[in-house]
Order: sequence, then C-alpha cells, then structure tokens
Amino acid sequence: MVTFDDFKKMGLKVAKIQEVREHPNADKLYVIIIEVGGKTKQIVAGIKNSYKKEDLIGKQIVVVDNLEEAVLRGEKSQAMLLAAQDDQGVSIISPERQMKTGSIVK
Repeated sequence: MVTFDDFKKMGLKVAKIQEVREHPNADKLYVIIIEVGGKTKQIVAGIKNSYKKEDLIGKQIVVVDNLEEAVLRGEKSQAMLLAAQDDQGVSIISPERQMKTGSIVK
C-alpha cells in the first residue's frame, strides 16, 4: 500500500512537449524534450507505436518531475510521463484544459 504521505512526495506536474525525436537505439521509444515550470528536461517514453511525432508537439502532459534520472538504452530520462494502457493501446494523461506548465497535479 502507498500511504497518502508517499503519494504527496510524487512531483506530478503539467509539462508541455517541445520536441520529439526517434530514439537511436530502440524501435518503440521516443526521446522527448519537455518544458515544465520554466525548466527543460529530456524524457524517454515507449509511446512510438501509439503516437506520431507531429501529434505530440505542443501537447500538455502529466509527468513525475522528481523521479530519479535514468539512462534508457543510452539516452537520459529526467522525468516520466503518465499514460494508461488497455487493449486498444496507450493514452497519455493530459489536463482537460490548457494549464500553466509546472502546475502541480493533486
């Protein structure tokens, strides 16, 4: 079980996708540049089979902003986007309306 205090530690924030490129070492991954609260970060996400690059540019998403940095197949990932998956594929979690980037998700 995750306690409420544990949940509050997660830095869920609104980010905006600035750039998307193919991952050089993986067929299903994108390398994505996001802006979150005035900071630019790079993330690696396994959403290539569900989204075209051009459909992601400018999209607001929800990310875990305070996740420990990782290197995924040679590319740095400094946050994690949130998405749901079912038998029809992956769907990125996005705010219902335009929000200021860096807004905290509660």
